[in-house]
Amino acid sequence: MSLMSSLYIGVSGLRTSQNSLNTTAHNLANVGTTGYVRQQVVQSDSRYIKWGVTHLSTLQSGLGVDIETVRQVRDVFLDKAYRQEVGRQGFYEVQYEAVQEVESMYGELEGVAFQNSMSDLWTSLQELSKTPSLIETRSTVVQNAESFLERAEAIQDQLKKYQINLNTQIQDKVDRVNEIADEIYNLNNKISRYESNGLEHANDLRDERNNLLDELGQIISITYKEDSNGVVTVNAEGVPLVTESNTFEMGTAKVSDSSDLLKPVWTDFNNADVFNLENEATSKNDTDVGSLKGLLVCRGDDTANYTDMLLSQDEYNSTINTSVIMTVQAQFDQLIHGVVTAINDILCPNKEITLADGTKMTVLDEENAPAGMDSNHTMGEALFERKSMERYETVNVMVKVVDPITGAVTSEPKTVKKYNAEDKDNNYSLYTLGELEINKDIKSNYSLIPISSNAGTGDVDQKVAEALVTKWKEPFATISPNTLTKNNFSDYYTSFIGELATRGEELNSISTNQATLASNIDDQRQQVAGVSSDEELTNLIKFQHAYNASSRYINVIDEMLEHIISTLGR
Repeated sequence: MSLMSSLYIGVSGLRTSQNSLNTTAHNLANVGTTGYVRQQVVQSDSRYIKWGVTHLSTLQSGLGVDIETVRQVRDVFLDKAYRQEVGRQGFYEVQYEAVQEVESMYGELEGVAFQNSMSDLWTSLQELSKTPSLIETRSTVVQNAESFLERAEAIQDQLKKYQINLNTQIQDKVDRVNEIADEIYNLNNKISRYESNGLEHANDLRDERNNLLDELGQIISITYKEDSNGVVTVNAEGVPLVTESNTFEMGTAKVSDSSDLLKPVWTDFNNADVFNLENEATSKNDTDVGSLKGLLVCRGDDTANYTDMLLSQDEYNSTINTSVIMTVQAQFDQLIHGVVTAINDILCPNKEITLADGTKMTVLDEENAPAGMDSNHTMGEALFERKSMERYETVNVMVKVVDPITGAVTSEPKTVKKYNAEDKDNNYSLYTLGELEINKDIKSNYSLIPISSNAGTGDVDQKVAEALVTKWKEPFATISPNTLTKNNFSDYYTSFIGELATRGEELNSISTNQATLASNIDDQRQQVAGVSSDEELTNLIKFQHAYNASSRYINVIDEMLEHIISTLGR
């Protein structure tokens, strides 16, 4: 090998050591930069000159050292695991936050519990049963009933507003998904152009892209792959989000024409739903990933009421129980409906009569109904009314009459108070929150509360007075179709709050465990990808020595050349 070739070997050592020092310095400069992945210079032998071949080996000499690549030191498997687990953390975390928000509405931790309103109403009903003729006692009942209803309406209104306000969070996350998709697409183009010569690696740009993938994985379930050109294609919920040549936009649309609730859709795919919420969200199927999906699940797709508690167990679990807010709305409305209808049915009992044509009709049971304390002994004045529908309407009907002796069937005209029954398909007919108010006539005249005997004697109807007290203690409903135990009003509310707290604790436990798991995986990532100042300083010394060694090698060759030239010149 010539001395000139030997100089090239020394120069290659200088160049490689210098680049290694620059890379090490770059690592040290970013030791505290979030998301930065340490870079490593991979050195390799340069070309060889072949001199010949023996029976033992090939005779050759090397021409120095080259930089094969400057690579990022990261584990792609840990990246995928982290993005999935942090997405699962986001799914449960947003639901736990929703439970905390809902719990605060009932004031159990702030000293203004809704239970106080229930207790006040119950106490006033007890007092009414003892001294029903006192106007003061009757006014207390009306005032506490109004306070009970106002507090219940305020909570349900808060739930509806919170449900709608989640649209803002959903829209923000959809917008962020689109922003990330555009940024990844732009970074793909930059990386592809930067690395097109096959010599350079756009590692800092790759760090940016990986940080975006981390953030995207927390919002929505993603899969991705990188091609030979350094371009990453991304699928979100199984649908292309970023391709080599395009990004596909996500948007929002109303759940239905009559709803204010929004859902994510693929605007580039005929507004197809982003999520299939009919499938149960489970870790086994990897369908519980992404904070965006978590928001949709906890919010639900409609406003629930007590009629949803009449669904079959399977229907309830698939449509109501999956949503934190819809479950609370349905269970709470069932409690209010139970209290309201129980009191109304005692004050205004109904019965069923048979009309001349054989059909049935529900009417006020005037024979057993208590009357007011007013001069007209008014019957049929319920304490709670529907805003858009009267409890009764007076109608003239032909009723079926059977002679008790001969058994002959005839018909005769009769004026009755027909009960306007509840219809689950007509919200205005329901005794549900949003449609309830205190009877205006009773508010203006407390003597109309029907608790006196209908005989006109002015005596208290003792059965009615006792029923108001005992009804409160009787079991009226289960907390959900998944349980068999019926509760009275007080126990129902206790179970309702307890179930909400238990659900919150479960969600908190899962999200906390997921946060720990994601953090552990991230720690493992950092052990691989993070910059260690001690290690980099060691590398700095190593490459400094290598640089010095190459310099001394060149000096030796230089001295040899100088000696040869000076010798030839003599």
